[in-house]
Amino acid sequence: MSVEFALPDAASAPDDVSVPERLQDLVIDSEDVGGFLGELAVFSAAAVSEAVGMNVHCGITLSRRRRTATVAGSTHEARLIDEVQQAYGDGPCLEAMRSHTTVHVPDTATEERWQEYCTVIAERGHLSALCVPLELDEGATAALNFFAPQVNPFDAATIQNCELYASQAERSLRLAVRIGVKQQHADDLQEAMQSRTVIDLACGIIMGQNRCSQEEAFQMLKKASSTRNQKLRVVAESLVKSVAQQAPIAHFEA
Repeated sequence: MSVEFALPDAASAPDDVSVPERLQDLVIDSEDVGGFLGELAVFSAAAVSEAVGMNVHCGITLSRRRRTATVAGSTHEARLIDEVQQAYGDGPCLEAMRSHTTVHVPDTATEERWQEYCTVIAERGHLSALCVPLELDEGATAALNFFAPQVNPFDAATIQNCELYASQAERSLRLAVRIGVKQQHADDLQEAMQSRTVIDLACGIIMGQNRCSQEEAFQMLKKASSTRNQKLRVVAESLVKSVAQQAPIAHFEA
């Protein structure tokens, strides 16, 4: 996919779609945060490739709660070279997130910082790198990491364009993360409701079989969970299934 690497204030034809609008569409069309990040990596690689006139790979690194991981790549190779950096524990992408500044490596073959890592990716044909940080919510940081097959293709104007593009991308990423968090909360709530329903059903069966109170039935269920070293919901489902001869279905799933 070839896209125009346009700035927010760049003049464009009336029927053109701006970069912010394209990024917003990615958020809307993606099923989850992971899907959005994958599409963002592909979109970003295409945009920068168009700008510099060569095929550029893009990886996205995310750091949250002191854990850093490569979360997306425009290609398998993009993920791989980003993950190699994780293995070394340092490199231009990680430095960009730590320093909150863009890190430019014009020639990986002669770069003295992160020498081992840069030598590895240079041997794989990635002769330059540009890593641009993204500021997210709650202390999380990320970076767009671009790798090119030629020495020094990122001039000052391109770097500035990438930084402006990153400021647009981080707003979309924040929105995607917030939507993802809300969806996760909804999923967690539904799972809790399902667990509660199954446990209540199991307690009702125990009450009927043992002529005991609900609290006593619940304690019996907890004891069985501890003895079997299984989750309370698993024990409850097993009991209900043994009585009903089928897996329990919560009424709100019908």
